[in-house]
Parts: sequence; structure tokens; C-alpha cells
Amino acid sequence: MRIDIRGDKLKVTEAIKNHIEEKLGKLDRYFENKEEIKAYVVIRARNNKEIIEVTVPTPKFTLRAEEIHEDLYAATDLVADKLERQIRKNKTRLRKHFKEVLQYELLNDIEEENERNIVKRKHIELRPMSEEEAILQMELLDHDFYFFKNNDTDKISVLYKRKDGFYGIIEGD
Repeated sequence: MRIDIRGDKLKVTEAIKNHIEEKLGKLDRYFENKEEIKAYVVIRARNNKEIIEVTVPTPKFTLRAEEIHEDLYAATDLVADKLERQIRKNKTRLRKHFKEVLQYELLNDIEEENERNIVKRKHIELRPMSEEEAILQMELLDHDFYFFKNNDTDKISVLYKRKDGFYGIIEGD
């Protein structure tokens, strides 16, 4: 795997580069054509925290992980472990999915393939409510996201919980 390391307002030393290449190099065993795979690594500092973000686009799927830690070396170890867990967790599912995709391409049966991917449909009634009420509803349901009609903007909105513990809103027209 080729690794492209970029420092955002941070100098990438040879030691940092070697450590990142060593840790991410262990992921090579999961890829068949590892020479064709390229990992994009961005490291940056915010306050007294080091952030490492790794994106590995492959022809079949994209892996992405981000870690924030006080020590860049520890963050690198954590992000490599997270990527490996993603691969191992989804290995069987990915293999099955891409086997189905290959069969789909051979059979050229688009509608049937798409129907097999959707396992459940749900119709919800979008009630007008405030953002605070939507947060409360989402927390009560213990979901990571919640659809609602925003009273303030009169738009369909999706409230979601971010990794940092705060909330985000996506609005549609």
C-alpha cells in the first residue's frame, strides 16, 4: 500500500512518517492488490491534541478512520487498530456483497439486486417541532438521528449526533 502523508500546519518528521507507514503497512495483508491501494493520511494539531485522519479508497469500498489523542504515536496506533477492526468486522459482509455485485453484473438484473439490499422500509409522520424537541425525541428513542419538520425553517430536517457529542442538522428543500 502506498501511503500519502500530509501535515496540516504540522511538520511531518521522518520518525512520524516511519511510524505511520509501519502501522498502516500491517493492513497490506487484507488487500489482494496492495500496490494499487493508496492511503491518504492527514495529521494536524488542535490545542494540545493530535489528530490523525486516514482514508483508504479501494475499487470496492472506502475505509476511513479518525483519532484524536494527546500523543500522535498513540493516535496512529489507535487509528490503525480501528481500520483493522473495520476490515475484519466487515470482511464477510464485503465478500458476500461483492460476490453478489459480480453475479449482478453477469446477470444484468438491476432491479432485483437493489430490492435485495433494502431490508426494511419505514414510513414516518413528520411532525412540526423545534430543534430542542427533536433532540429530546431522539434521546428518548435512543437513536443516532431523527427526522422532523423544523418549526423555525419549515423544512424537513435530520438531526444527528456527532462524534464529538454535539448535534448536527441536515436540512432539505
